[in-house]
Amino acid sequence: MSDEHQHEHHDHHDHDGHDHQEHHRQMIADFKRRFWVTLVLTVPVLLLSPLIQGWLGVSWTFMGDHWVRFGLSSIIFFYGGWPFLTGMVDELKKANPGMMTLIAVAIVVAYVYSSAVVLSVVSGKTFFWELATLILVMLLGHWIEMGSVLSASKSMKALMDLMPDQATRKTEDGDWEEVSVKKLAQGDVLRIRPGEKVPADGTVIDGQSSVNESMLTGESESVTKGEGDEVIGGSINQEGVLEVEITGTGDDSYLSKVVNMVQEAQDKKSNTQRLADRAAFWLTIVALSVGAITLTVWLFAGRPFDFALERMVTVMVITCPHALGLAIPLVASISTGVAAGEGILIRNRTAFERARKINTVVFDKTGTLTTGSFGLQGWSAQSDDKYGILRIAAALETSSEHPLGEGIVAAAKKRELDLPDVSDFTSIPGKGIEGTIDGQAWRVVSPGYLEEKGIEKPGESAEEGIVTRVYLLQGEEVAGWFDLSDTIRDESQEAIQALHDQGKQVVMLTGDNERSARRVADALGIDEVFAGVLPDEKQDYIKKLQDEGRIVAMTGDGVNDAPALAQADLGIAVGSGTDVAAETADLILVDSDPRDVVQALSFGRATYRKMIQNLIWATGYNVVTIPLAAGVLYQAGIMVSPALGAGLMSLSTVIVALNAQTLKKTIQSGSD
Repeated sequence: MSDEHQHEHHDHHDHDGHDHQEHHRQMIADFKRRFWVTLVLTVPVLLLSPLIQGWLGVSWTFMGDHWVRFGLSSIIFFYGGWPFLTGMVDELKKANPGMMTLIAVAIVVAYVYSSAVVLSVVSGKTFFWELATLILVMLLGHWIEMGSVLSASKSMKALMDLMPDQATRKTEDGDWEEVSVKKLAQGDVLRIRPGEKVPADGTVIDGQSSVNESMLTGESESVTKGEGDEVIGGSINQEGVLEVEITGTGDDSYLSKVVNMVQEAQDKKSNTQRLADRAAFWLTIVALSVGAITLTVWLFAGRPFDFALERMVTVMVITCPHALGLAIPLVASISTGVAAGEGILIRNRTAFERARKINTVVFDKTGTLTTGSFGLQGWSAQSDDKYGILRIAAALETSSEHPLGEGIVAAAKKRELDLPDVSDFTSIPGKGIEGTIDGQAWRVVSPGYLEEKGIEKPGESAEEGIVTRVYLLQGEEVAGWFDLSDTIRDESQEAIQALHDQGKQVVMLTGDNERSARRVADALGIDEVFAGVLPDEKQDYIKKLQDEGRIVAMTGDGVNDAPALAQADLGIAVGSGTDVAAETADLILVDSDPRDVVQALSFGRATYRKMIQNLIWATGYNVVTIPLAAGVLYQAGIMVSPALGAGLMSLSTVIVALNAQTLKKTIQSGSD
């Protein structure tokens, strides 16, 4: 089944995110309605069909039953078949007959011929049950396909939930009011307190603070923001109060762009889908030409017109695309839907299907192979009370939103330490925090604070580039220090091992320093490391690997990864990433679990293989049955009757549908 019918709607539609989803819901509701009405009407058509009654070994006949079948089938043809008839008109207007034309030709031939039989214009058998089931299957296919598009959009909506619902906005008279984020407009001024999420993209006009943008860039270090700096909606303000003037809301915001980008991506066709459309185009040509040739040849052979016409209609019915109509879309919808449920959003299906060829996987480091959050690697005290300074530092950091602080608090919780109460807590924007414990002033500060105050740094120097050191001060005296570093994800080891087991080379490409990169690479057994790579150089490294004949998948999450993601044979954006990274990626992994990269590659291989299997079956069956239906072996006593043709047609559809369904088990088991 083609996307053509859907495209006729998309072409005239405003691509606003909410309207787009609403549009899909209306289309799904329409196909759902047509499907259920057609299903209810198809049941009596099937039960009243002489062929079906013969299969069941029953005889339910009554006066005028053929008129009942004719009436019900007429409703099915005009109501259920309407989308395909209008779709054929659209395709023919564009001089590009495809799946809609093939479906329409099949149902028109079946309906017109069967009606002629009922009206005694010609003698022969009716094809009403074949007509009803073809329309039913195609309505179901469209319903499934559009449902998968909407479910992928719903998966992306989870990202939108990262945005706060309320914001504090400045009024015209200078007061502050709580308003819904939906009411914000460009130019509004917002106040963002410590711990709050930034409600919209904007520029800082007053205040200074550290902002956690790890959701956006994957880099774990908080970024100091002051007057004139840009902040992005969804990032977290950690220390000072900021006043921000909005520069982007709604569709202009980062998260909305990602959601819209994925929705638009659902409408893109892969090469494989285009292959299905081409197959439909040629089957349409074959159906019409072979049907006409069959009629002509049998008439020239001296057979009665009724016999020749029945041969022609049998050819047309056998050619009708139950199987082909489900071959690609059912696999695509299952892979898109199940993958979205697993947190893998397919943006470019062509590249996704290319996953089967990947032999080299390149990873960015921070936020991809590492957590992007800091863990406590070690600490030292100037006194003997080593756990005492951890208790005090953790107590101070409990009130902080800083990622470095989270590492200290986690270490204290792990050791089940009781934390003292803190009063007079304040942050020192960009430098640290301070508070009072048991009447004494304590601070947790950066090395920059010590340099600014002229306080000497005690102990051995920190391992530059591997750890980040913060100091605990009692008054103006250093009481101890804490070394923290970005921690390797537990899942990374498993992901790298799985890629190695599949015979793939694993490369790390990072802007981080050599020592820090080597620490992670050695721990994970990564094959090659390119460290200290500037953002504009990453693309060159991917090109270099490709020049060596490698098929490369690049995994990254920041703006600096975007050129490399675009250059790679398969670009994978990890986590929510940035809009630039997501725009240039082929797949988006909602979570930052590196094992999803392995799973995505397996999905790609399994999906492509299943599509090709279905295409071979759906078209191969026609290659064998069309000549038999036309009667090429009639002299040998072999001829496909209309009933047998319809049975084979139904069987091929069932096989294709069952084969597509096995993909779900393949994906969920994580195997090929």
